[in-house]
Amino acid sequence: MKSKRLLLHGPCHNGLYSVSSTKPQDLALLSIQTVPNLWHSRLGHPAAAILNRLSVNNNHIHNKSHNTMCTTCQLAKSKQLYFPTSVTTTTKPFELVHSDVWGPSHTTSIQGYRYFVTFIDDYSRFCWVFPLTQKSEFFHVFVNFHKFVQVHFNANICTIRTDGGGEYLNKNFKLYCKTWGIFHQYMCPYTSAQNGVAERKNRHILETIRSLLIQSNTPHTLWVEALHTAIHLINRLPTVTIQYKTPFEMLYQKLPSYTHLKTFGCLCFPWLKPYSKSKLSPLSIPCVFVGYALNQKGFRCFDPNTQRIFVSRHVIFNETKFPFQDQSLQTHKNNHRVPENQIPPLLLVPTSSVITAGNPTNNSNLAIPSQVTQLHSNFPNSSISPTETSQAPSVPVKNLRSHKMQTRSQAGILKPKPVFDLTHQVITPDPTSYKEAVKHEHWRQAMSHEYQALQSQGTWTLVPPTDNQNILGCKWTYRTKYKSDGTLARHKARLVALGYNQEFGIDYIETFSPVAKITTVRVLLILALHHQWAIHQLDVSNAFLHGELSETVFMKQPIGFVDNQHPTYVCKLNKALYGLKQAPRKWFEMLIGFLHQLEFTTSHSDPSLLIYRKDTSKVYVLIYVDDIIVTGNNSSVITQLLEQLQHKFKMRKLGSLNQFLGITVTHTPTGMFLQQTRYAEDILARAGMQNSKPVSTPCCIKKASEGNTELFSNPQLYRQLIGALQYLTLTHPDISYAVNRACQQMHQPRINDFDALKQILRYIRGTTQFGLPINGSSLTLQSNVDSDWAGDHTDRKSTTGYCNFLGTSLISWSVKKQTTIARSSTEAEYRAIALVTTEIIWLRRLLHELDCPQLEPTKFYCDNTSAIALANNPVYHARTKHIEIDCHFIRDCIKNHSIQVHHISTKDQLADLFTKYLSVTRFKLLAHKLINPIDSSVCQGVLGDKNKTQTTS
Repeated sequence: MKSKRLLLHGPCHNGLYSVSSTKPQDLALLSIQTVPNLWHSRLGHPAAAILNRLSVNNNHIHNKSHNTMCTTCQLAKSKQLYFPTSVTTTTKPFELVHSDVWGPSHTTSIQGYRYFVTFIDDYSRFCWVFPLTQKSEFFHVFVNFHKFVQVHFNANICTIRTDGGGEYLNKNFKLYCKTWGIFHQYMCPYTSAQNGVAERKNRHILETIRSLLIQSNTPHTLWVEALHTAIHLINRLPTVTIQYKTPFEMLYQKLPSYTHLKTFGCLCFPWLKPYSKSKLSPLSIPCVFVGYALNQKGFRCFDPNTQRIFVSRHVIFNETKFPFQDQSLQTHKNNHRVPENQIPPLLLVPTSSVITAGNPTNNSNLAIPSQVTQLHSNFPNSSISPTETSQAPSVPVKNLRSHKMQTRSQAGILKPKPVFDLTHQVITPDPTSYKEAVKHEHWRQAMSHEYQALQSQGTWTLVPPTDNQNILGCKWTYRTKYKSDGTLARHKARLVALGYNQEFGIDYIETFSPVAKITTVRVLLILALHHQWAIHQLDVSNAFLHGELSETVFMKQPIGFVDNQHPTYVCKLNKALYGLKQAPRKWFEMLIGFLHQLEFTTSHSDPSLLIYRKDTSKVYVLIYVDDIIVTGNNSSVITQLLEQLQHKFKMRKLGSLNQFLGITVTHTPTGMFLQQTRYAEDILARAGMQNSKPVSTPCCIKKASEGNTELFSNPQLYRQLIGALQYLTLTHPDISYAVNRACQQMHQPRINDFDALKQILRYIRGTTQFGLPINGSSLTLQSNVDSDWAGDHTDRKSTTGYCNFLGTSLISWSVKKQTTIARSSTEAEYRAIALVTTEIIWLRRLLHELDCPQLEPTKFYCDNTSAIALANNPVYHARTKHIEIDCHFIRDCIKNHSIQVHHISTKDQLADLFTKYLSVTRFKLLAHKLINPIDSSVCQGVLGDKNKTQTTS
């Protein structure tokens, strides 16, 4: 009031003043709230703790709490967040697998490797390592590693954890993981800690490699040898993360052995007596110990002078001397490199856990060069890149036969010369995509050759696309073809239309196309051998392209060969390109039509067999898609036919028959020998069992209810292997019954079923050289038939088995489970006779068309006297009246003199092999009569022994 200043002003209402105020102090408070952020900016964005400390001693620096985030700090100071300890726990092997690819190495190994990939089982911490020449080989290595896990551990990889490398993110790997239900975890970019197990394992491996190389002054070109040795040792060392147990113990549930371990790089003396030039020459040479054999019980010994690696169990060690510390032994520098064609292939079956240098025996005098110490592991549709194997233990390896030890020099010269059964040709995997194939000159040439062939045939016409067109895709497929001796024949690229997108009634109508029956093939070969006719083989190049399309089909232009002037155009197909549903039919119609013009007639028994008769000339043509067999009694007519076929179609004359439908045909003094050795080896490689221990019989004597009845984790692998074995039975009748039993579990295989499958594979392992002998000694048809009454303990149905012979040559056989339950052994046997009768009637008609009529009834051999009596006598009673149709059919054939039923003792019944499990002795006896060269005394029916037969007519 003393200042005389007006403080407030307002209207008066009923004696009260109404006053309004703007509260300027609020503005001051708002300004104060911005001070902490202001000082944070002024001081260069220090941390909150630093600003707090500064405000204590400086009153003018205000430091009040604030919760706002500073964008500048986030941009300038962004850092990785704290990684908590992993809480992931696994309860069984292969539930989680860690993987990482290391490389490239500055030094290329002597085998040509620059990378390696690791697989670590999270549960056991067991590690597998595979060297790589390039990262692109990873996918093939993983596929084979996965199959190894499935076969040897009956397990499936549930999750794989990797970094974000291109080898892990390519479409093939993603598709494979999706197909097998493998969950793929990969780390965020630049976050290696998320794949810490694999990263730390690589560090551990490299530390061990460096230690091994440094302690012995070993050249860096031997780093792969040190790598395998490091893994061998690491898997046998206690590990903190698994409570100081060893990975080996965790995975195999047994303690590892350490008695075989020697110091890497030390002086050693392998026993080399087989290589001594004379009796006075030294029996050994100074070598360097570079590790443990990958698939043998032996040590790897490196000769610095010749750059060879010997593998032997007879080695003397001096662990106090290291030859590479004496530079005089290093006559070769570290830039030595083995050519690519000598790089050893991958083996996914690791070596045994115990490697000893025991007392010398004649069965162990082995030394294998580094180029051939591993066996090839090739899976169809899934071939692999050359790499070496890990040092993991496996099932015991078969005792090797007594062979001289052999090595291979750098020049590829072998000494001594005997063939060693562990050496395999290095097989480069076929590419699975255009992107892979285009990197190689030979595949580029193969694609160019195929494209030129398509253009010369006028396969398509480029047209602009229109609406509502069903445009098919296309792809390139690649296959390396080999000769019958296993050497390279050629690289084949083929353009295939994606016919699965075709629509019925628009893109195609009829699709059926006949192919030659394998029984017809055997009969025709026997007929040619009997008459001593020459057998010619033809192969049609781009066979389907000769077929004319009647439907309108559109297809995209092939990748890599898109027309530059019309890149958006599509191909209007004029010819039946491979992959189209109707392509086989169109080609067959074209070929058959041409042969009909040449006066050939089609056989009624087999539409793929065409017959030419004129005067005394007879020519037979058998067709299986684009593979053709020609034989007959007139060489001039055959020569004229071949010329006409070559003029009409682009054909290659392959000369005398030696390879047909994957079957190798070997000419012998008595006839031919049919075998599928290479195919059998491929099956074993696909299953990872090429080193398995052979067994004497393919049949597992355990009942279905015995063993582990849990579901098998990989039914697709089971089905693939069974399907492959079915084709192997074409020359392996001895496995027919075992394969038939395994086929009955394809819908839901269990672990004991897979064990039975492995029994078959182990039998194949010891019989890859077995096959089917045929000769033309006689053209008389006869049959053995048998049944196993109620042999299946699950449903009590019987099994029919028969084998048919033309002369002494086996031409057809069958194992078939009967569809109904037989009430007696007589009924089961009688149904078996009815089944084989249908086959015999067909064979008699086929032979009649081949001008080889069966003038006498075909003899059946059966060991059931009641069934023989029932076939001969029109007697019906309560136990057989329900099989009246079979009775009438068999009796009608007997009445028409088509068949005769003879009795044979059970011990002489060859069909026993196709109906039941047999003892090892019995199985070997019967199998030897079927899959080895046999004479006329083998088949009871050929002997016509009246003392052992009882005939009905």
